[in-house]
Amino acid sequence: MANGTQEPFVVGSKSFTAVAINTAAKAGEWIKSKLGDVQSIGVKSSAQDLVTEVDKGTEKLIRNLILTHFPQHMVLGEEGVEPGPAASAKAVRDAADAEYLWIVDPLDGTTNFVHGFPFFSVSIALAHKGEVIVGVVYDPIRDELFVGEKGKGAYVRGRKTVVSSELSLAESIVAGGFPPDREGALPLNLKGLQAVAPKVRGIRMGGSAALHLAYVAAGRLSGYWEIGLNAWDIAAGALLVQESGGRVTGTAGEPFGLEVRNLLATNGGIHDELQATLEQAGATGL
Repeated sequence: MANGTQEPFVVGSKSFTAVAINTAAKAGEWIKSKLGDVQSIGVKSSAQDLVTEVDKGTEKLIRNLILTHFPQHMVLGEEGVEPGPAASAKAVRDAADAEYLWIVDPLDGTTNFVHGFPFFSVSIALAHKGEVIVGVVYDPIRDELFVGEKGKGAYVRGRKTVVSSELSLAESIVAGGFPPDREGALPLNLKGLQAVAPKVRGIRMGGSAALHLAYVAAGRLSGYWEIGLNAWDIAAGALLVQESGGRVTGTAGEPFGLEVRNLLATNGGIHDELQATLEQAGATGL
């Protein structure tokens, strides 16, 4: 770099992106080997908020691999945080000042994994002084690795990802979701679903926020929204969408940041219409 400072994507000769890719691939391989062989299932904040030894083991694997390369970095992982929205928000605030912060969801779509529904992923992001600069989402079932670097584009299977071209909800397939919070988030997501579903070509609820975002980036979905997410669900996927030409905000249209829990991500062309639909339905969560 011109001013002689270290480029944020590399420390010494070690590429953050290469470490993220390698770590996600190894984690995904281990997760896939455990499919159909879950020994114990626990619950966290609700009966719908599942955790398995696979979640915990995968996070430990990811944490160890990252810290082997970058022992001075911080790692914020889902399984290291107490359940519930307040604890999640506090964990992000407490880590916000870290120079390098890895944000990890070891198994996004645990309920799908437990039931053998093949839609789950590993999500690994790296934030530099609060801004996500690397994002990797890996789908071990399809062996699809989505990779994005800030200012350098996003790719899957070596091809650059580009968002879809739809300009109206009527032409679009969009996705939503139902997080574990049955008291606060569920009624709002249902309200949004009721408002959006009649306006779109199709609506999907796959159960993995990270993969939904990767699909928006790849042009497979025109948009995705959900109330009640956490930084580890969306940090990597949001970068993928942005680097593929899409738009990411909060559901009320506010700028995206790691503290955003109510997310709206689109190809850009339908963003305002989808945001207005949620607003009119009182389904933004704000």
